[in-house]
Amino acid sequence: MPPPTGELRIPETSSGDAWPVRTQAVSYVGSACVVEGSDDFDLDDLNLVHRRFPDRHVTLEGDVITAWPTLPAG
Repeated sequence: MPPPTGELRIPETSSGDAWPVRTQAVSYVGSACVVEGSDDFDLDDLNLVHRRFPDRHVTLEGDVITAWPTLPAG
């Protein structure tokens, strides 16, 4: 899916054990972090990403995990 107009996808190197084993790409759309996998992720993978972003809502949809940006206070 192409990023929305005005948003930028910035790839991040996925090295070490910081990301799930199936990770193929980590990128940012605005301040949302999108982790794309070679196969479907599982709940352990979701929990691993959630530990990196403890204050964010993190969702799992097959081979994509998204850490959504926090909403501004107000």
